[in-house]
Amino acid sequence: MGQGREPGVPRRKVLMAVAAGAVACTLAGAGLTTAAGSGEPSPSPSPTRAAAMADVGIPEPNAVSTVLANRARAVRDRDRTAFLSTVAFAPAAYRQAQTAMFDNLLKLPLEGWQERVERVESTDGGAALVRIQLRYRLRDQDPAPVTRARHLAFVPRSGTWVITGDGAARGRPDDAEIWDGGPLTVVRGRSTLVIGDAPGVADIARRLEAAVPAVTAVLGRSDGGKRRVKDAEKTGAGTAMGLPPRVVAFVPADGSRAAALTGGGRDLRDIAALATSMPTADGTGADRIVIAPDAFERLNTLGRDVVLTHELAHVATGGARDGRTPLWLIEGFADYVGYRGRKVSAKSAARELHRDVAAGRVPAALPDRAAFDGGSGGLAQSYQSAWLACRMIAERYGETALIRLYREAGRMPESAALHEVLGVRADRFTAAWRDYLRKELK
Repeated sequence: MGQGREPGVPRRKVLMAVAAGAVACTLAGAGLTTAAGSGEPSPSPSPTRAAAMADVGIPEPNAVSTVLANRARAVRDRDRTAFLSTVAFAPAAYRQAQTAMFDNLLKLPLEGWQERVERVESTDGGAALVRIQLRYRLRDQDPAPVTRARHLAFVPRSGTWVITGDGAARGRPDDAEIWDGGPLTVVRGRSTLVIGDAPGVADIARRLEAAVPAVTAVLGRSDGGKRRVKDAEKTGAGTAMGLPPRVVAFVPADGSRAAALTGGGRDLRDIAALATSMPTADGTGADRIVIAPDAFERLNTLGRDVVLTHELAHVATGGARDGRTPLWLIEGFADYVGYRGRKVSAKSAARELHRDVAAGRVPAALPDRAAFDGGSGGLAQSYQSAWLACRMIAERYGETALIRLYREAGRMPESAALHEVLGVRADRFTAAWRDYLRKELK
């Protein structure tokens, strides 16, 4: 969320954005279908490779089902030998990657692991590439199984089908997961579960756990997602609040994996952390906080604490899944919670905006959604403007009014919510906010 500054100055140029059972195996549908020929045509193989590149045909459903059931059983029973036997015919590099993955899975509080066939994507290249839907659940965290797309390459051998690799070489990458990196460190706190292969996992876990009371003091607790779903059905997306019993954070060792874990492939060089939502079988989503290690390491001590509190606030408000509330309110509210109770002046925390206002460049309007894009030249000023808008609301109307405004803005137009909660028109609110900036930052 920010980069290091002089001691005691937490505000940053590096900012963050919102994006966000039983083990079994079944085969989707009555039979498998092939997607061969649906993509770009591939070059013709040389005559010497023609046999190896031939169409291998559709895998026999029962054979594939048996392999996937064996993998699921091995994960459930924590049986390393049984799991690796399912890739015994694969090249050494793939076997090594699967070994590392399984060793990481052993460290996680997995409650379920299920692989389901979605479709056969190709049957050329000497193998049948099968798209798999992986379902898993982290115990005490995920109210519904998380779903991820994975790929397995099968070839016929001795009357059955065996796994020989994945889809990477065929342009079908898997959805990223934290267990795909190096050896994991897993730190379980009272309210947090922090998982990663970066050196600073333990420190981040300590800070994240310490930030929980700052969020619950404003937003309280939820009951593990059930209340959030019920409230969202009643009032619209983004309106239910409360920190769930346990929050999961991923701390990958490099920024490219952090970007992949957020699902958007975005540039995180100037983003220290991100709240995101992974898809689940019931459609509610599973919240994750992803730390971008390069940017996070550039923060000073206070900045790191503000960033983690900010992200917890996103989890408590459902900000990563909120497509209706104005982004200035989503981000400004999270920063309001992050800075609440900290002895930091507006000029220090909003240094970039302070320079602009002091030079007479007062923003004409609250930042729109595009202003929070990672490529925005005024990204720091956008976050700072949003924070000070929410700070002004809390000071003049009270914290309860700020929370109510957030709820109402998730189910009605922004102008209507401002009038309903604060009793002001949108233009008058903007004028008051601009005067507030002049007062606080000149």
